[in-house]
Amino acid sequence: MTVTINKRTISSDAAFKAVGAAVEKGFAIGCRVNAAVVDAGGNLLAFRRADGAFLHSISIAQDKAYTAAGFGVSTSQLYEAVKEPAALRDGIMLRERIVLFGGGHPIVVDGEVVGGIGCSGASEEQDSICAQAGLAAIGIVAH
Repeated sequence: MTVTINKRTISSDAAFKAVGAAVEKGFAIGCRVNAAVVDAGGNLLAFRRADGAFLHSISIAQDKAYTAAGFGVSTSQLYEAVKEPAALRDGIMLRERIVLFGGGHPIVVDGEVVGGIGCSGASEEQDSICAQAGLAAIGIVAH
């Protein structure tokens, strides 16, 4: 019996680079976002808030990252997976920290989820674009 396992997680250097790139992408496309990166266990590792980004979007960005890391899919993909039946969707939405709209992406390295990134403060599409820019800055392709 194996008692322990080794699990990789994103480094703090990569996490800070990703949130920086995500916020900068927001500026480039005309929006102000909050960006968060969590480690493989869903713990906040890096955060950056653009000047003027919505205060309520701080926790939403963190929850998007948490959701993506925990489920291993983007927050918009998770919605598609649970939208029917309604009881499943409604039950999942009632869970603390679960987000079912765009802007959260898992951070996947060699097929293993090592963290998640979430952006909030703009439209779903813009949040997702910013999160994907954060991933690209560290050499990760969005899933």
